[in-house]
Amino acid sequence: MRTKLIGEGQRADTWRNRARDPAFTAMLVAQCLIIFAIPFAAVGYEGVREVVALLFFIFTFLVCLISPGRVATTLAILAFISGLAGYALERMEPSTTIALILVFIGAVSAFVVATYALGYATLAPGRVTFHRVLGAIALYLNIGLMFGAIYRMIWYFIPSSLTNIPGDAGWPAYGQILYFSFVTLTSTGFGDIVPVHPVIRMLVNVEAIIGQLYPATLLARLITLELRGARRRS
Repeated sequence: MRTKLIGEGQRADTWRNRARDPAFTAMLVAQCLIIFAIPFAAVGYEGVREVVALLFFIFTFLVCLISPGRVATTLAILAFISGLAGYALERMEPSTTIALILVFIGAVSAFVVATYALGYATLAPGRVTFHRVLGAIALYLNIGLMFGAIYRMIWYFIPSSLTNIPGDAGWPAYGQILYFSFVTLTSTGFGDIVPVHPVIRMLVNVEAIIGQLYPATLLARLITLELRGARRRS
């Protein structure tokens, strides 16, 4: 019985490892679609908001697929359930506090677990593949999405924490906050949205530092892994 369970566990791990590389590519596609769709959802195009919600659930499923270990997988599943429950409640009673809090918890949890899972898979020892490079890009975009979700949650409870954000907690505000997150990550700094609250300012500093250090650290790591793999193959 124990041997059978071990064999089934090994087969599950093998299937998961094979699916992990294509999942990186699928995750990157989902992230790009989310980033491009949210401005149209903020403007109010009909049907786009449902598409963004569907893309988020696909993204969360992919997080479950690539998450290393039971704890990360469990958190990803809980994030999926929380986001789904919040979306369902919001459809029944739009802009209710409980629905928004569930959506915030689901989004933040999913992006945090995705950051851990992508970082673990991208920077871990092993062969540098095309999918791993795409996973590294997905990790960079995920950092912007993660901070955007955190800013949105803080802004909902402290509306004065960011300037020039629409008063409604809906999609227009999220579009502006996501834009601010990527402006911060890339250190563009247009200055049209300004962090006011000390917690937001601290997070903005952290995101800007990560945005500067990540490309150099990633490049050095990938070159090291490739050179190490070339030595082993020779």
